[in-house]
Amino acid sequence: MAELRVNPTRMEMKRIQTRYQTARKGHKLLKDKRDELMKQFLDVVREDKLLRERVEAALNDVYRSFTVASAVSSPKMLEEAMICPKKEGELVVDYKNIMSVTVPVFQLRVHAEGGSDSYNYGLAFTSGELDSSLRELSGIMEDLMRMAELEKTAQLLAEEIEHTRRRVNALEYILMPQYLETIKSIKMKLDENERGNTTRLMKVKDMMLQAQLTQKHTEDEEDE
Repeated sequence: MAELRVNPTRMEMKRIQTRYQTARKGHKLLKDKRDELMKQFLDVVREDKLLRERVEAALNDVYRSFTVASAVSSPKMLEEAMICPKKEGELVVDYKNIMSVTVPVFQLRVHAEGGSDSYNYGLAFTSGELDSSLRELSGIMEDLMRMAELEKTAQLLAEEIEHTRRRVNALEYILMPQYLETIKSIKMKLDENERGNTTRLMKVKDMMLQAQLTQKHTEDEEDE
């Protein structure tokens, strides 16, 4: 692992140690966030799976009823029956926060002329199968909205999980090892400098002692 290019001083080592401690705390927080995001993601996926199974079963019933209605009624009659809707839908989108991820909340508001159970057509010339298919389709609209909400939430959570995972890996396998390697290198250089200084001091001391001995020896010879 390549170390950072810094001056090998104690002040620089102290600064790198502080950054390393900050990186450790951030790494722990990001790991906790990633784990909680995974828990939320799995809860959303499980709910979406159950809801999708229910919706798909209901849609099969709708398609079956509409197929029967198409078989017993002419295409022109079906077109005339469905051409003028009496209901108007409005999709209201709110937002909520899940672990710093903003996810949508969908709500469908239906405005119907003649009440929510009214059809777009008269009942005299249409089949009961058409009524049944439209009633079943209307009954699963809330589930469809909820399923769309869950799948968008799962997508956003998955993107945030991947982003958080990359940040965790960058701290764990790149930045923190760089800090440790840099701290180790600075310590080695400081120890080496300290040993060099000690050696130089010992040599100076020996030279001073030698000079003192020489001076004393010279003074003794002069006294004689």
